[in-house]
Amino acid sequence: MWAPLVASLYAWSVCASDAIDRQALIARYNPTRNASSATTPMQVGNGNFAFGADITGLQTFQPWAILSTWGWKNDSLPEGETIQDVYNYTGISLDNHGRLVEYMFDGPEPMQQWMISNPNRANLGAVGLVFWSEQGTVLNVTESDLTSVKQVLDLWTGILTSNFVFNGTGIQVQTSSAQTVDSISVSVSSSLLETGQLGVFVDFPWNDGSLKFSDPFVGFWDNASLHTTTLDTTPHGTIGAEITHTLVNSTFITSIGGDPFTITRDSLAAHRYSIRPSTKSGTFSFSTTWGLASPESVLSPSAISLSSSQTWEDYWTTSGFVDVFTGSTDPRADELQRRIILSRYLMRVNEAGDYPPQESGLVNNGWSVLRRTVRMYFWHCQHWALWNNWDLLWRSSSVYDRFLATSIARAQVQQGWPTGARWGKMSDPSGRSAPGQINELLIWQQPHPLVFANYEYRAFPTTATLRKWEQVVRNTADWMATFAWFNETTGFYDLGPPLYQVAEDNIFNNTYNPSFELAYWRLTLGFAETWLERLGETVPSNWTIVKNGLAKLPVNNGTYKVFEDVEDNFWTDPMYINDHPALAGLHGWLPPTEGLDLETSMLTTEKVWASWNVSNLWGWDFPQLAMSAARIGNQEQALEFLLHPLFQFDDVGMPVGGVRVPTPYFPGSGALLYAIAMMAEGWDGSSGNAPGFPAEGWNVRAEGMSKAM
Repeated sequence: MWAPLVASLYAWSVCASDAIDRQALIARYNPTRNASSATTPMQVGNGNFAFGADITGLQTFQPWAILSTWGWKNDSLPEGETIQDVYNYTGISLDNHGRLVEYMFDGPEPMQQWMISNPNRANLGAVGLVFWSEQGTVLNVTESDLTSVKQVLDLWTGILTSNFVFNGTGIQVQTSSAQTVDSISVSVSSSLLETGQLGVFVDFPWNDGSLKFSDPFVGFWDNASLHTTTLDTTPHGTIGAEITHTLVNSTFITSIGGDPFTITRDSLAAHRYSIRPSTKSGTFSFSTTWGLASPESVLSPSAISLSSSQTWEDYWTTSGFVDVFTGSTDPRADELQRRIILSRYLMRVNEAGDYPPQESGLVNNGWSVLRRTVRMYFWHCQHWALWNNWDLLWRSSSVYDRFLATSIARAQVQQGWPTGARWGKMSDPSGRSAPGQINELLIWQQPHPLVFANYEYRAFPTTATLRKWEQVVRNTADWMATFAWFNETTGFYDLGPPLYQVAEDNIFNNTYNPSFELAYWRLTLGFAETWLERLGETVPSNWTIVKNGLAKLPVNNGTYKVFEDVEDNFWTDPMYINDHPALAGLHGWLPPTEGLDLETSMLTTEKVWASWNVSNLWGWDFPQLAMSAARIGNQEQALEFLLHPLFQFDDVGMPVGGVRVPTPYFPGSGALLYAIAMMAEGWDGSSGNAPGFPAEGWNVRAEGMSKAM
């Protein structure tokens, strides 16, 4: 009920003022291509489903993926193993201050590797053009055979238009995605259709969990015997044909509708099907729908295109918007605006689904074949709150309710903690974690739900919001208070060991009191206290005792340390200055927390800038550094981080992974949008317009945005 009300109030306020010409500004950055990219596709999609296209608007030459939030499969179990062995898996027990705690790693093989690799996300298929000779022979056409190639993505409507010439004949393909179902519309125009020389193929790959990082696409096209496809050409309703694709015990249905057509199994590949228009017309429009079961009907191509146009226009007009280009004289404004607009589009396609996304969104499985990363959920999706896209954020933020039971089981059953829920680093669709040292011992994701809850209450300060998040807040804070242990020698509550800090570069069994985690714990335990106070309920005394009694942030020689037992010369030790510089986040990513000395924090931030191995950073590191620079009043440095040469976005806006991770790396896009919102709209305690931007050379206007903490 709240999202439509917010949208209508916002629309009224924009109409009553000098509004940004959003459509004109967005059109300026419509991405164009004249050739396929070897690393990234053009995309259409709806947040739960995305279709990656090559220069033809389909997957004619490049096997870009069709991915969804629901399309998962399990590989066959290792020989001699049963599903019960998955539930019986036990890992290693580590001492946690006098008590053995079981963690899911170093367990028996091959079951551990199976659990790491399963379930894995399935590429649902490929759709491309087929070229026939006048005699009906399939032609071996390559992209180099095309001329006069131009492809444009209309961001305002989400419609991709591809024009090219083959053998002197023009071809146009328009591609769009439905927004309420997982379907695409394809409209092909060419005189080659009239002569029977142009059609479409649908093909299906084998998917498994064997690869991580090594394959920028998804699936294998030469393992035909491992999976099956069956064709049903009995029409029902608006469905002209269906193909059932089975991989082990997982089945996916592709339903095809639109203009009349014939479909046959292709002789070129075992799971490839050719589609020919039934009439000799110069246009052919069809739709394909993917799912776990056969639908009663499929949307027409025109209905899908309309769905795309209406939903994208609504997205661009009724939520937040930032214009840094119009009226700015700084030459960097154009590139920054391009990154903002394209990131807003790509995050809506890839990161607006029902679950926390993987690092590569719905582009490919280049980052990880299997997991949704709850650890990175802040950087993936917290920006939706500041841009007031609550309808999109609510899709995935409900995962904390859905995964609460498994997180309680992880804390209390598996690990034996007396209370609370422990949030994992990476989870499958059921909330089960993948075995692994870092997966089990990382803790900085634990406070995330308290931040998501806090932002929602800031937007919707109602009892309903408080009750909605109450159990998540209680169980999250319960485990945080339980995990901290009282150090009788110092009289403070400590964090760890064992743990991994945010940079994942420490020795887990002798690291304690990492500065960022201490500050994050203190801040969010305070959020939890306030939550129950607003409900008029008693705050558990141990929350307050732990929050007030947490160890002070470790300091040496005027700057904060990464963690308490790190060597004093860590600033020159490559082990500790090569990964996420969360020390700068003590005042930037986080608002000032109780006990934080602003002078020490500023000196620490400046020391990070001077000492960290920036060449080894990537993704969200740069926006995080920009946020720190903005908070301490160095707006020029903030911009330099957002436009750093190592923080790249390609021609269609895909965030380049950099030196250490595959492309795309979407936490970089989410972090950029969070930082832009903070710098343009401000943060608690900031003043003036666009406090994160320099006054000279920049004309920044923000509409419909919310302040950061």
